[in-house]
Amino acid sequence: MLKSTFLKAVAATALSFSTWASAQAVDLQFYFPVAVGGKAAETIQELTNGYIAQNPGVNIDAVYAGSYQDTVAKAITASRGGNPPQLSVILSVDMFTLIDEDLIIPFDDYLTTDEDKKWVEGFYPAFMENSQTGGKTYGIPFQRSTPVLYWNKEAFKEAGLDPDVAPETWDEMVDFGKKLTKRDASGNVTQWGVRIPSSGFPYWLFQGLAIENGAILANADGNKTNFDDPKVVEALQFLVDLSTKNEVMAPGIIEWGATPKAFFEGQTAMMWTSTGNLTNVRSNAPFDFGVAMLPAKETRGAPTGGGNFYLFKGASDEQSKAAVEFVKWITAPEQAAKWTIATGYVAPRAETWDTETMKAYTAEFAPALVARDQLEFAKAELSTYQNQRVTGLFNDALASAITGKKDPATALKEAQEQADKILAEYR
Repeated sequence: MLKSTFLKAVAATALSFSTWASAQAVDLQFYFPVAVGGKAAETIQELTNGYIAQNPGVNIDAVYAGSYQDTVAKAITASRGGNPPQLSVILSVDMFTLIDEDLIIPFDDYLTTDEDKKWVEGFYPAFMENSQTGGKTYGIPFQRSTPVLYWNKEAFKEAGLDPDVAPETWDEMVDFGKKLTKRDASGNVTQWGVRIPSSGFPYWLFQGLAIENGAILANADGNKTNFDDPKVVEALQFLVDLSTKNEVMAPGIIEWGATPKAFFEGQTAMMWTSTGNLTNVRSNAPFDFGVAMLPAKETRGAPTGGGNFYLFKGASDEQSKAAVEFVKWITAPEQAAKWTIATGYVAPRAETWDTETMKAYTAEFAPALVARDQLEFAKAELSTYQNQRVTGLFNDALASAITGKKDPATALKEAQEQADKILAEYR
């Protein structure tokens, strides 16, 4: 009888503890996007599950929210509806929009120790350009990238080019492209020399050309653009000339999403796309390929890209603290290494590249180092207040020049005038 009573008491105590622990658990909702091929969504879920297993007091609902555009729209809608996520990965360039909408809080509120500040300083400076403003850190780099040039080594060899040497300058890219462009007996192109996508977010890849030509599209405060800078006009004219004058790239708008497939199928011998496509290309290219920094004009250069972690208003103090701890964990070396290897995104902290995991990976697959090394020449991705409106104007200007509706100078002058009207109130 005593034994039975004792066991019942133990069971009741265990149940009571379980109920208490459950009551004390912190629940987080975490939105994340996937913008490229590969195992991004699967890897995010695996990492999140791993954290939950190590931290039984934290429940994280990782919600795949679609594209970057879908994710920011859902986060804003949920916030306005009074049900924001506590944490989300959203494009780094949406930082000013999220601040303007009063939806996010700076990480600094929860990073107060010297150790915390040292941790923030451990991220690559090029990535932090789109993560900090006004002396505060609003974004923590995670799903970050730069555009790089991929080339088909077999196509290079067939064209009489050194298969291990990529074009280093604009002129070389044109020269290589002419050798690589193939036509059938009827004059129809069966393989283009190069493919630079101009749909979806055309400003991003174009920004590589602008930076290489010595131009910066917007200031660091997000309230002034330089769309009509003569160097920007020159860069856009070069992009148009790849099709109209040099005939090394297909005319018209080139689809972002179809570009890797076109590369795999031999429709283009070179392509510009995100390093976030690296694992996708490695898994699916039926030929030996190379990866290089974008070719230079006045200088090497590329924009950074991809998403940051953001903390949303409306969370409890416990939820925000738990979210910060999760961000610290998932950006730590071993987790970041797993993410980079699975996707091709650039590990955002130098310490990750020093792990044995990454050393072994890059020793066996050196192209993974290209985007990291290009960070030395990288600049902040175009980002302003009212970012979607402003970049929309710029994208429209690019499209009108690419399709021949307007000359580059006129298209960019009009875009600058409209951007000035939008951004005047933020100066």
